[in-house]
Amino acid sequence: MSDKHAGGQAVIEGVMMMYSGKVNTSVRKDNKIISKKKKLKKKNKIQKAFFIRGLTNIVDMLKIGMESLIWSADQQTEEHETISKTEVTISITLSILFAILLFIVAPLYLTKLVYKDHGIIFNLIDGLIRIGVFILYILAISLMNDIKRVFQYHGAEHKTVNCFEAGKELTVKNVKKFSKVHSRCGTSFLIIVLIISILIFSLITSQKWYYKLVLRLILLPIIISLSYELLRISDKLKNNIIFNTLNKPGLWIQKITTKEPDNEQIEVAIHSLKKVI
Repeated sequence: MSDKHAGGQAVIEGVMMMYSGKVNTSVRKDNKIISKKKKLKKKNKIQKAFFIRGLTNIVDMLKIGMESLIWSADQQTEEHETISKTEVTISITLSILFAILLFIVAPLYLTKLVYKDHGIIFNLIDGLIRIGVFILYILAISLMNDIKRVFQYHGAEHKTVNCFEAGKELTVKNVKKFSKVHSRCGTSFLIIVLIISILIFSLITSQKWYYKLVLRLILLPIIISLSYELLRISDKLKNNIIFNTLNKPGLWIQKITTKEPDNEQIEVAIHSLKKVI
């Protein structure tokens, strides 16, 4: 999640990698590996400032990630078929609305059914339900064959980055030895967001549900920025018991969101990372 670190994401039949101001997406098509590479715009001092950088980096990652995902999807369709900008806009809008409904509105409503007081206990139950909904969602989509393939490429991405950051040569044999989990993974970031949201949302004790909903949406950027900084610190201070404990739930969930890749998937991940280093 920084120019000084390698990272990326799984896409459809491939892997997107970022390093040192460059991004590359490689996918396997017709038994060949094809790539799309570009340089990223340099951030100004304000965008790289402490606390603000979390939001700017997350926005950039979402934009780059979506572009890479769309490009990878286009490579798996017929030559004359492409995804239009209108389809992309509709898809993103619906995805955002679905996320708000599933992870913010639904837990709030379910908590109201089981607990009437609107104090700290209410927010704690709401937070636990939100985490539970997230885990159930991940477990549900992991049963889909297409998602299993993506999760394998996710594992290939992590193994390749871990191999690179350990200073080892990027070969399939070397990469296979490394872990399929990584402390800077977006999954870990989301879990930290969910944990921090429990603490911050507990400060909202209004009896009116719509006040709670609006305030939660307003506080979301602050939670994202704080979670980003905590993720960076926990990655640097892996031996610190506090930050190690904070990062543990995200590493556990990565056991679901990453699967062991095969040799061909690792080859794609290596190819993508080599393009940017």
